[in-house]
Amino acid sequence: MAGVGIRLCRPEELSDRQVRMAEQIFDTEIASILAPLAVTSPDQFPPLANQSLVIGVRLRTPGGSRYVVIPFGSSTPRLLTMYAEGGHAFLLLEDAVAMFVDRMFPNEEVLECLPFRITRHAEREVREDRAGDLIALLPDAAQDVPTNDCIRLEVDDRATQAFIDFILAGSHVTTMCVFLIPGPIDLAGFAPLYNLPGFEKHKYSAWPPQAPPDVNLAASMFDTLSRRDIILHHPYDSVDAVVRLVEEAADDPDVVAIKQTLYATDRDSPVVAALKRAAENEKYVTAIIELTPRFRDPPRLEWARALEQASVQVIYGIRGLRTHAKLGIIVRREPNGIQRYVHFGTGDYGQAAARLASDVSLLTNEEELGADATDFFNAVTSHSYGRSFRMLDVAPSGLRIRLLDLIQTEKQRKLAGQKAFIKAKLNALGDRQIIEALYDAAKAGVRVLLNVCGFCCLRPGVPGLSDNIRVISIVDRFREHSRILYFHNGGDERVFISTADWTPRNLDRRVELLIPIRDPRARRRLIQILNTYFRDNVKAAVLKSDGTYRRPKRGPNSKRVRSQEVLYQKAVAEVQRMEQSRRTVFEPHKASDTKR
Repeated sequence: MAGVGIRLCRPEELSDRQVRMAEQIFDTEIASILAPLAVTSPDQFPPLANQSLVIGVRLRTPGGSRYVVIPFGSSTPRLLTMYAEGGHAFLLLEDAVAMFVDRMFPNEEVLECLPFRITRHAEREVREDRAGDLIALLPDAAQDVPTNDCIRLEVDDRATQAFIDFILAGSHVTTMCVFLIPGPIDLAGFAPLYNLPGFEKHKYSAWPPQAPPDVNLAASMFDTLSRRDIILHHPYDSVDAVVRLVEEAADDPDVVAIKQTLYATDRDSPVVAALKRAAENEKYVTAIIELTPRFRDPPRLEWARALEQASVQVIYGIRGLRTHAKLGIIVRREPNGIQRYVHFGTGDYGQAAARLASDVSLLTNEEELGADATDFFNAVTSHSYGRSFRMLDVAPSGLRIRLLDLIQTEKQRKLAGQKAFIKAKLNALGDRQIIEALYDAAKAGVRVLLNVCGFCCLRPGVPGLSDNIRVISIVDRFREHSRILYFHNGGDERVFISTADWTPRNLDRRVELLIPIRDPRARRRLIQILNTYFRDNVKAAVLKSDGTYRRPKRGPNSKRVRSQEVLYQKAVAEVQRMEQSRRTVFEPHKASDTKR
């Protein structure tokens, strides 16, 4: 940052003028806002908010030391503006507190004054079987969320062991969950720097979502889907086609029902607005909304109640499970009978999220998938378990078994002398059975390529165990959230999209979907997307057998491949190609056009 004129000052680097400025800010603002909390024993440790920055202070006493914690509120600015002759200078709030904290404790010696942060488990356990009305339960759950189990402690690496032990005793974090941070904690606090004026040339160039070239939003989505399936790769392809389908359904007189899952969406979601309008237009609308203490935010409760008030039949998930499947079904009466138009997605129905994360949507009118989607939705709303499906695989009932079977099939084909290949793009890999099956297949000679954005418990490249497995992780401007699976299957390639990561949480404790892609053109596109990711040599990091990640080495003649950039450029090129083809369509004059 210093190279472009943004300087983060350490206390010892401040000029006299800057010290006086920091002192004034502390005396007039910080000291008035912050509230020191004495901790006399571990059981008196305050319920600190999840992922909030806290200052810990150790003070000398005649018999040893005592501790005080100072939580930072969400309204407290993290970056304090300092005087600078050129550019911008900032001082971290925690450094300002450390400089003048002795004023809060006159006649006491400050031994340590350091920041720390705890992370709590997001999936709070709630006895849903004792709650007749989950909405009524949520406000109470929201009040005691700070007592959730602590699963991570981040602390300044200058902390003494006594300081760390104090936090461990009070927060009940295990030692294996302690992370010593050699720099600022919670880098999200630097986000305001993005909005500083004059730095536009240092920001990412705009990559606006493109209109899918094979979707004419001015035409009927029902006509389009009756001819072919559509694969959308967000955020390169806009979500407008998905929204347009629901909005068209809300006003179409031939649509008789809409069934929709809503795991997460925007406050002013056009999908929610369309569902309300559809119900007001006397269509049978059912929505499955995931309402758990993790998603207890008031906007979610507001639009859930608004849907109910509009006569939408709202189902608040399944007790004991999280409904993570992303699904929308439109039932339409047509001359040839009832038709189902379905949206399957790997991401949520929020337009804001769709601009930040990579996800895949399938829009289809395929009969068997439509029938399965309807059966699945009805099984969730009726709590009917054990149902079998034609094309879909569902967690927690059978998705893991299906994955193990697909992996085993590749192994058997390799042992039979055939080509065998597995490619998968996931958020996380931590299921023991899946990992052991992949090891087993790799030992048989199956080539396995994995793109795992988050944690990966598999160790690739171990001689005799996982030589044939390569794992990459891509961190770029968009969060890689989509799940795409490929199995060579003796040349009869099988391609799937899924809402599930390969973890026990997803396969055992969530309602998830594995969706086969049957349309040949859609399959080809997803394979191309997978291959683009695996060619990345700019933003990809390769997981080594020792658990470290390394950038792939590029040879002097190697082409630079940044997968997200390639995918966006391809989306733009496809739109330009389609626009050019439309301009060059020759339309002859009709006889009436020549009449004067």
